[in-house]
Amino acid sequence: METIAKRATRASPEEVLAAWREYRRSGDPQLRDRLVFTFMPMVRYIVYRKVREVPSQCDVEDFMSCALEALIRSIERFDPDRGASLEQYAWTRVQGAVLDELRRHDWAPRSLRRDERAINQARERFAAIHEREPTRAELAAAVGMTALELVGRLDQAALAEVGSLNRIVRSDESATIERIDTLESSDRDCDPVASAERAEAKARFRRAFARLSRQEREVAVLLYVEGATLRDIGVRLGVSESRVSQIHTQLRRRLYEQLSAELALFSAVG
Repeated sequence: METIAKRATRASPEEVLAAWREYRRSGDPQLRDRLVFTFMPMVRYIVYRKVREVPSQCDVEDFMSCALEALIRSIERFDPDRGASLEQYAWTRVQGAVLDELRRHDWAPRSLRRDERAINQARERFAAIHEREPTRAELAAAVGMTALELVGRLDQAALAEVGSLNRIVRSDESATIERIDTLESSDRDCDPVASAERAEAKARFRRAFARLSRQEREVAVLLYVEGATLRDIGVRLGVSESRVSQIHTQLRRRLYEQLSAELALFSAVG
C-alpha cells in the first residue's frame, strides 16, 4: 500500500490491482481515495480533451465532478475476472459519463457536431498541406458538401454555440473588459444620443402643446390620453360631435405648423 501512495502519479497495473483487492477486503475508504488519486491524471486528461472537442456552456468543474463520480463507481463495480484492468475499465466508464454529460448540456444534434468536427479537421489538414486557409469552395469539396451546404452548416454551428457573456476578453492595469461590454446594444434607452434627442423632442412638443387653446388641450388629452370617443368628448364639453372633430383637426394643424421644422428630430426618436 505504501508503494501506490508514494507513486500515485503512475502505478503499475499490478500495484493498482493489489490496492483494489485490499480495499475490497477491508472496505477502508482511505484505500479507495488512494485509488481515486492514482487515476486523477487520467480523469483530467479525458475531461479537458472532451470539453475541447464538444463546445458546451458548462464549466469544466461540472464535468470533473461527473467524471469523479464515474471513477468511484468504476472502482466499486470493477470485476478483475472479466479480463480488463481497473484503468481500462475506469477509462471507459469515465469517458462515457463525460460524453453523456456533454450531450445533456449541448442542444445541438450529434450530426451537427460531427459535421463541425469534420469541417474543422478538413480546414486544419488543408492549411498544413498548402500553408494557407482554404477558400469556401475548397473547404466544401474537402468535406463533400456544396458551398451553400457548408455555409448553412457553419451558421447552424454558430447558432448552437453558447458561452458566458461575462468571459473576460481583455484585462490590463486600466480596465477589465468582458464579452458583454463589446456587444452593441439595441436598447435605445442605453444610447446617450438617443436619450438626448428624446428629451429635446418632448420639451419642444410640450412648448407647442402649451400654445394651444384650453379647449384644444382638453380635446387632445381626452382623445389621446383617456381614449374617449368624439361623441363622449362632445358630451363632456357640451358641444356637438362634429365640433369636436373640427377642434381636433384644428389642434393637429396648429401642432404641425409649430413642429414642422423639427420633423427630422421627431423621426429620429420614433
